[in-house]
Amino acid sequence: MKIRNFVLSAATIALASIGMSSSAFADERGFTVEDMLKMERVASPAVSPDGKLVVYAQRTTDLEKNRGRWDLWMINLTEAKPTPQKLTNTNVDTEGNNSGPQWSAKGDAIYFVSSRSGSGQVWRLPVAGGVAHKVTDWPVDVESFKVSPTENRIAMAMEVFRDCADLACSKDRLERRAKNKASGKIHDKLFIRHWDTWADGRRNVLFSAALDTNHVAAKKPVSLSGSLEADVHSKPDGDQEDYAFTPDGNNIVFSARIAGKSEAWSTNFDLFKVPAAGGEAPENLTADNPAWDAKPTFSPDGNTLAYLAMKRPGFEADRFQIMLMDVKTGKKRLLADKWDRSASNLTWSEDGKTLYTSAFDLGQLRLFAIDTTSGKVSALTDKGAVSGYDVRANTAVIAKADLSSGAQLYQTSIGQTAWKQITQVNKDVLADVKFGEYEQFTFAGAKGEKVYGYAMKPWDAVEGKKYPVAFIVHGGPQSSFANNWSYRWNPQTYAGSGYAVVFIDFHGSLGYGQAFTDSISQDWGGKPLVDLKLGMAAAAKQFPWLDSQNACALGASYGGYMMNWIAGNWSDGFKCIVNHAGVFDTRAMYYSTEELWFNEWENGGTYYDVPAKHEKFNPVSHVKKWKTPMLVTQGEMDFRIPSTQSFGAFTALQRRGIESQLLTFPDENHHILKPANSLLWHHTVINWMNRYLQK
Repeated sequence: MKIRNFVLSAATIALASIGMSSSAFADERGFTVEDMLKMERVASPAVSPDGKLVVYAQRTTDLEKNRGRWDLWMINLTEAKPTPQKLTNTNVDTEGNNSGPQWSAKGDAIYFVSSRSGSGQVWRLPVAGGVAHKVTDWPVDVESFKVSPTENRIAMAMEVFRDCADLACSKDRLERRAKNKASGKIHDKLFIRHWDTWADGRRNVLFSAALDTNHVAAKKPVSLSGSLEADVHSKPDGDQEDYAFTPDGNNIVFSARIAGKSEAWSTNFDLFKVPAAGGEAPENLTADNPAWDAKPTFSPDGNTLAYLAMKRPGFEADRFQIMLMDVKTGKKRLLADKWDRSASNLTWSEDGKTLYTSAFDLGQLRLFAIDTTSGKVSALTDKGAVSGYDVRANTAVIAKADLSSGAQLYQTSIGQTAWKQITQVNKDVLADVKFGEYEQFTFAGAKGEKVYGYAMKPWDAVEGKKYPVAFIVHGGPQSSFANNWSYRWNPQTYAGSGYAVVFIDFHGSLGYGQAFTDSISQDWGGKPLVDLKLGMAAAAKQFPWLDSQNACALGASYGGYMMNWIAGNWSDGFKCIVNHAGVFDTRAMYYSTEELWFNEWENGGTYYDVPAKHEKFNPVSHVKKWKTPMLVTQGEMDFRIPSTQSFGAFTALQRRGIESQLLTFPDENHHILKPANSLLWHHTVINWMNRYLQK
């Protein structure tokens, strides 16, 4: 079969879709990918020290420039009907992103990162009014930052060459390299590339600088972590939560993994303490734990350091438990040991009696309060997914989403159970949209154990009618679709196109206890496939509007692996398959991916030591049984699951004469993020489904 040239301009797709929706649905309509891309997004709520104000970041998508733009907004929480006030995007910063808001100690100003000057620098904006001024003016970008509680010093992560004497040296070296006509690179250890970036010798180094009385950083920052071959914050997903000041501002504790030769197969992050002004080598506080230590934060009195810790080296999805360290003695104790959930972050109450954290829990992502003495855990939210939160004074603000709404901000007073919604983002632009109704269900999965899933109706579902099914398998694999909103795999985009949707939190998913999460390791094609089969059958029995015999399976990453596995081991289950960045050959995957610890844990060791374990659930061994039409999609900057995995799957499909298409994006990584690319991806997927499921 020849490869079909399938390229549509974003404008063509958008015009066609808009024309269809306006003519077909005058009063109500289904949710579209165009709607999703135009939605504004809220994140990073930060409550003022007195609990009266909240500042947050809000993103607007610029379809013309094919990018998102972040600005800062503020709400007065004392108002009966709070009205958001835009703080940035004035005449002087129309082109810059503004994000990462942090309050000054007195609550009279907001610090944030802005690219308005052409590079990412820290700025300070007085709350009472006036113009923001630049706090830092370095030759390189500030990747993350924190201002000390005493507001006399700032800590920043910046990507530099560690052997450079100053920041200008790093910039000059990059410029000289760009002019060099020889493009070859020599590597002598892993990582040679990570996530979507080739190694060039730079590291994220933690610096600090004194702030003068005008809140401007000193001319030359001091390196705090540069003596360590490590990234602070970590790459690719670290941020300012990787380091913390002591309440007196004199010291900083940060999380770091020493690279050496083992960086690609090590998850041994430790906590290091260093004077905030520098001058001393970092002191390792958690050398006794060979696994992951992260997210340090000090109690308000400075006597206790709370942090997250895993127990098993080499396992990135081990349970993050909460540790408390006595600062004076160094003695550590485990908090809430019986709470079988994995904490994701930590925030202290002002009296030091409570820690707040969020965690997956039975198909939700909830906010919890944990008593620091007894370890008692209390859920503060019910349904939905808390993507961000802050607690100051007696006020808590969360960013919470669910399967029918992007994140909105909610407010409550500590001790109360009712949450008040304080933003109405996208209310007007989605006023005529009817979302698909959804319901969580359970069934007896592999080994007879309870498994959770969700089923969603098409937006225009009619009683007594059956609908074709989009059967989505999440990635990770240690993850959860949950009652959440996504801008990449959003069930409402399928419901809005007339499809029913089913998604299962199979064995290996988060939020059901660590044993359930552990159960997928070395069993990728075993219990999870059983759960998916039983889940589809249970959903079809419970929800008569599901036409389970007329279904398409979709998945990315591990979900993409499962698409390849389904093709050879559930070959009569679906009329079509959509496979994004899926593992096709476990042997090639091991020798070409970057984070080797993942493959070694999931398969019980290195490929050369235990090849049989890697091969046990290898999709490439079952290609002979493939027969289902498959759309394969891939970002070519994806170094987690290299593009050759998708190319291999497409080659197998073409050589076997199976209906197939390959959609690649040269400028995308593991995720398809740019607006025009996302538009093309979604419409390509829907067109593929329509081709096989619409009767």
